[in-house]
Amino acid sequence: MVLDGFPVTAGALLAWKMAPGLRDHLFAGHLSREPGHRHQLEALGLRPLLDLDLALGEGTGAVLAMPLLRAAARILHMATFQEAGVSRG
Repeated sequence: MVLDGFPVTAGALLAWKMAPGLRDHLFAGHLSREPGHRHQLEALGLRPLLDLDLALGEGTGAVLAMPLLRAAARILHMATFQEAGVSRG
C-alpha cells in the first residue's frame, strides 16, 4: 500500500497497531508539507520516496511515487547476465 499524506498515514498507523504485520506492506509515497506527517512516518519506520513539498491532496504523492516502485520491482526481477545469455567477452 502506498501511503499519501497525513490522513492516509493516520489510518495506516491505526491499522498497523491492530495488525503489526501490515508494516511490511507499506510504502511512504512522499513526505507531506503537514508537520505531523513526518512524525507519523517516523513512528512507522518509513522513509518517504519523494520529498517535493506537496500539499495537493487527491493522492498526488502516491501517484508520483508509483513509477519508482514499479521500476524497483522490475529491477528485483531482472535477469542476470547469465540468464539473459550475455557474455562477458
